[in-house]
Amino acid sequence: MEFITGIGGVGGSLISYVIPFLFVLTIVVFFHELGHFLVARWAGVTVETFSIGFGREIYGWNDSKGTRWKISWIPLGGYVKFLGDENAASTPSRDSLENMTAEQAAGNFHAKPLSSRAAVVAAGPVANFILAIVIFAGLILAFGERIVAPLVAEVRVDSAAEAAGFEVGDRVLEISGTRIDSFREMQMIVSFSADERLEIIVERNGENVLLEATPTVHEMTDRFGNVQRIGLLGIGADPDPANSLHVRHDPFTAIWMGVEQTWFIVSRTFQFLGDMIVGREDTSQLRGPLGIAQTSGQVATLGLAALINLAAVLSVSIGLINLFPIPMLDGGHLLYYGVEAVRGKPMGDDAQEYGFRIGLALVMMLMVFATWNDLTHLRVFEFLSNLLS
Repeated sequence: MEFITGIGGVGGSLISYVIPFLFVLTIVVFFHELGHFLVARWAGVTVETFSIGFGREIYGWNDSKGTRWKISWIPLGGYVKFLGDENAASTPSRDSLENMTAEQAAGNFHAKPLSSRAAVVAAGPVANFILAIVIFAGLILAFGERIVAPLVAEVRVDSAAEAAGFEVGDRVLEISGTRIDSFREMQMIVSFSADERLEIIVERNGENVLLEATPTVHEMTDRFGNVQRIGLLGIGADPDPANSLHVRHDPFTAIWMGVEQTWFIVSRTFQFLGDMIVGREDTSQLRGPLGIAQTSGQVATLGLAALINLAAVLSVSIGLINLFPIPMLDGGHLLYYGVEAVRGKPMGDDAQEYGFRIGLALVMMLMVFATWNDLTHLRVFEFLSNLLS
């Protein structure tokens, strides 16, 4: 009976995860591919297929210019296929290049100038960044911003803040070169800076004082039971409502704040990857599709605004990952084009083929590793062990 109850619970959780996950991923993937599509049309490239998902088609239609728009069975991405592509990874078809007519050459992606091809490839990640900026700006315009002054109201005993010399009443002005205007901004930087020395300028009795602090690593369990490793200084915010305010921003300010939030995610992603390489970050923090699905389901319980905000964060991540110089990804194509610009001619067919194979292997290994982390976080192995024992 316990087994049936457990299976029922897992089934219910899967449903609550899958729908928000598909909602978020479809938005992000659609705008990524739309970026490729729009710039391709602008450059005169014939677009044969616009697909959300991979595998067999579920539903589709042809537009007036012959592009097949379709939704496919495997909802873990999407692709735009151009005339001249051998496959969805945009590998050039040498047969089509050698045997194409003049009319076909006019719309063949691989016959276009290098600048046009690079613009089409870069348009996908750029569309992801634009989507994120628009979402962040829209949420700021819709809900405004609650700003809590970055005043130190409490210094906890035996904390990093106490060791650094913080005092009650200090106002944080700057952290490692970044201006601080709210307590939330300070929290965001500190939480991503565990075991990293920070130079912090505070205002104390009318004078600026430089402090050096290293946030300690703290494992925090959120409301959904997820354990996260964050950095903590050990200071408390001022609870006095007089030191906080709710601000409504104009559209231009909101857009700029959206740019800042997008850049913050990009910079912290690079910091995380660097720390992971040198061993300061735990590789178990990498999550795959199952982890994103779980997070989507959890965030969905907080409301539509929170889920849309997650879509913006995911859009930045997907845009950034696609710019990595790995063959098969957009960044890999841009790398090839960079080599072509230097050499004055494209890389050889064999070199490109080996590059795509290596890229596929890297992507698959990363997916397997991230999925293993997901299964561990979801305690699937623990569940199977208990079931078999």
